[in-house]
Amino acid sequence: MSSNVGIIGAGAWGTAVAKAIADKGHTVDIWSHEEITAKNINERHENTQFLPKVKLPPNIKAGTDITEAANGKEFLILAAPSLFLLDTVKKILHVPSIREGETCIGVITKGFIETQRGPKLIVETLENYLPGFYGESLVYIAGPSHAEEVASGRITGLIAASANAKNSIRFRDLLRSERLLVFSSLDVRGVQVAAAAKNVIAIAFGMLDALKLNESKYGLEDMFGDGTESLLLAAGLNEIQMLGLALGATHSETFTSISGVGDLDVTCRSIYGRNRRFGREIIEKNILDRFKGIDDLINRIGEIGYLPEGVVAAKYMKTLINDHKLRMPISSGVYKILNKEINSIELLDGVLKDLK
Repeated sequence: MSSNVGIIGAGAWGTAVAKAIADKGHTVDIWSHEEITAKNINERHENTQFLPKVKLPPNIKAGTDITEAANGKEFLILAAPSLFLLDTVKKILHVPSIREGETCIGVITKGFIETQRGPKLIVETLENYLPGFYGESLVYIAGPSHAEEVASGRITGLIAASANAKNSIRFRDLLRSERLLVFSSLDVRGVQVAAAAKNVIAIAFGMLDALKLNESKYGLEDMFGDGTESLLLAAGLNEIQMLGLALGATHSETFTSISGVGDLDVTCRSIYGRNRRFGREIIEKNILDRFKGIDDLINRIGEIGYLPEGVVAAKYMKTLINDHKLRMPISSGVYKILNKEINSIELLDGVLKDLK
C-alpha cells in the first residue's frame, strides 16, 4: 500500500532516505531550503549539490514551500541540520495535519539542540514544541549508514527508536527493504546520544588518521598504529556510553549494537565521513587557522563547504560533560582543539596515554 511521505531537508541523507522510500513505490515530497536544489530534483531527477550522480525516481518531488511538503502526509521525516532543526519545525506547527496529530513524525538529524536550559536531545525538545499528540511518539532513526551507500542500494542497517512501539514499527515497515534492514528500539535517548556523540569521536579519529600517515613530518615516528586506532575507537565508545547513561539511556546493549559501536565504526573509518574528513583537514590543511575558536567556527561553518555535525556536538557535549561531572578526555579534548586551547598532537599524545 502506497503512502504519502514528506521529508523536511534536501541534504544528502534526506535525499537518500527519500530515494529508499520512493523505490518502494511511495510518493515523496521533499522540502528544500535552496531553490536550485528543488529545481534539479524535479527537472534532472538528481540532487546535484548534495548527492550527485544518483538518479532519483520520478515519484520524488521537491519544492521550497514547507507547508506543502508537510501537509497531508501519513509520514513526515525531519532531516534539517541540528543547528536549524528547531526553527524549521516551528514553521510547520500551523500545518493542519500536524496540528491535528494525523502525521507520524520521524527524525534523522544527528546532534543536540540548544535551548534556554542548555543543550538537549532532539526528540524531547521537538516533542515539547509539537502539539500534545506527539508526546513520546516521535521516532528517531539512526545507524551505521552513509547517504551514498544507501542511495546506491548497499546493504545497511538502521534503528527506529521510539517510546511509542507502534510508531517505531510503522517507520520500520516504511523504510525496510531487502537491502535496508531496520530494527525497532525503545531506547530513544541512547540511540540519540550514540548518533550525536560519535561525530565528535570521528573528528579525533580523522586527526589520528592524518598524523599516522604523516608521522615523519610531525616528528612522530613509530608512535601511532592500527592498535592506536582501535584504542581510540574503544575509548570513544566508552565515552559515548557514559554520556548516554547520564542522559537517561535505558538499554546498555544500545551501545554494543549497530546504533552504538556500528555507527561509531563506520563514521570513523568510512571515506564518506564528513567528520573524519574534517579531522584530517585540521592536520593536513590547517583548516582551523582562519577561525578564532569554536563559536566563530560554528557561526561561519558554511565556509567549510560541508557540514561536520561533530563541531556543534562538541560544544554541546562540553556543557553536558561539565553538568554531569563526567570524565571524557577524548570528547573534551576535541572541544579544546576546536576552541584552539590545545593542538591535535597534545590531544592524541597526551589523552591517549592518559586513558586509564
